[in-house]
Amino acid sequence: MENIHRKIKSLRLEKEMTLKDLSGKTGLSVSFLSQVERGSSSLAITSLKKISDAFNINITYFFREIENHNYAVHEAKQKPFKLEGSDVQHIRLAGNFPERKMEPMLVTLPPNKLYVEKHSHPGEEFYHVVKGEVIFKIEEKEYILTAGDSIHFPSEKVHEWKNPLNEKAVLLSVLTPVIF
Repeated sequence: MENIHRKIKSLRLEKEMTLKDLSGKTGLSVSFLSQVERGSSSLAITSLKKISDAFNINITYFFREIENHNYAVHEAKQKPFKLEGSDVQHIRLAGNFPERKMEPMLVTLPPNKLYVEKHSHPGEEFYHVVKGEVIFKIEEKEYILTAGDSIHFPSEKVHEWKNPLNEKAVLLSVLTPVIF
């Protein structure tokens, strides 16, 4: 989102339009468009749609990465994060390019904690236990997995997981659809 203002200005200059020209095509004021291009004003999706229509492009153009595809993810760039209200640590392992279909992550479950999350959502999930033990419950069936074991299932099935040991569990996770 932070590059949208740059993309708007770049498109406008490429099409040899003035701010007044763009204002005439969108119905948005020149001063507002100027603030948007400088990144000093937020932009509602409806305004962005007017701008994309004025440029005769699809609105999704603004959400694509700027032609700087990064396929490799070096360990030094991998930053752990936790979702709000969760002790589970995630590290994104995905390359950065448009139209990705998978979300690979390294997931660490805290030790000696019966961590349970119940989920049901579209997509698929694959987990490979790198370290420790994890108990997955898919619908009503339990699967006890240890290092080297894997599980792959449709995400629509109600599922939960827990780490029953006194050590952290580490999993390689690959999800669809892309969530980050």
